[in-house]
Amino acid sequence: MRKWLLAGLGLLLMVGVSTLIYGVSAELDRDLSITEKSYRFKVNEGDGLIRVVNAFESQGLIRSADWVRLALQFEVHSLVVKPGDYQIEPGESIRQLLKRMDAGDVVVYPVTIPEGVTLDWMLARLWDHPQLARVLEGPRDERILSLITPYSAPEGLFLPETYLVQAGDTDLSVLERARNAMRETLSRAWLNRAENLPFNNAYEALILASIIEKETGVARERPDIAGVFTRRLQRGMRLQTDPTIIYGLGDDFDGNLKRRHLRDDKNPYNTYRISGLPPTPIALPGEAAISAALNPSPGSVLYFVAKGDGSHVFSETLSEHEKNVRRYQLQRKKDYRSSPR
Repeated sequence: MRKWLLAGLGLLLMVGVSTLIYGVSAELDRDLSITEKSYRFKVNEGDGLIRVVNAFESQGLIRSADWVRLALQFEVHSLVVKPGDYQIEPGESIRQLLKRMDAGDVVVYPVTIPEGVTLDWMLARLWDHPQLARVLEGPRDERILSLITPYSAPEGLFLPETYLVQAGDTDLSVLERARNAMRETLSRAWLNRAENLPFNNAYEALILASIIEKETGVARERPDIAGVFTRRLQRGMRLQTDPTIIYGLGDDFDGNLKRRHLRDDKNPYNTYRISGLPPTPIALPGEAAISAALNPSPGSVLYFVAKGDGSHVFSETLSEHEKNVRRYQLQRKKDYRSSPR
């Protein structure tokens, strides 16, 4: 009789414990309490599971951190929360959110770097981004210089693109991604280049691509612009392109390019004075401009002039070009623009 009694008590105890475990575990399946359509919760670097659960309670998302912590003791798989921002949707349970935190299913934010901007502009955009942490001092930061080895100047070596970042990412981490993307893009384009181009290496093609990027905002013109510059290089003609001079002037450029700027022998980017390419890229060229530089339009066109609407008119001879200059520039309207940028 006593044996049966003990067995019965044991069974009752097991049932009771199982019921308790089930009841406690069910705590994880409760919906999080949010009053908004969606709620954003931030996990900071170094936060552990206990701290996150306590924050749930302090923010009113759960009724008891103690019960949730107890319930987690009975979980088969331990959970590790990853840092970042998490979007909580109505009807999401505690368990579902913690599993997403374990998987690192964080909110991502876009940061767009347009083609044709400078590295200084890119850094300013990164530093203005509310989700990115700044660790770099400037474009000559040693960490940037280490990224661009073996080159000495960082301009043009980062691919303009839309990058998805998460809270806590750094400006350096985005530059690392942009550098790798540019390296891959340029390498792929170099392997698929046309024959008989006037470049000794891919970096020279990158320099021309940056000039093409600044010369036109009309996508279809990029190969034509590339064709003009390629033929000039092949014939030993000077590029004579305004954007290179402007880049060389830096902060001294006030928006008005003057004749004295074109005669300046001290500006290493003055392609009206120097032969061949300038020493470095003058902007961040996109993939289309790089492809155009390495696959220029064939023909005999040697000149182009801006029409004022962002596009250009092309000509084969100097006399035709001079006529176009008189038509589109010397008689241009007050709101004339050589480029839509």
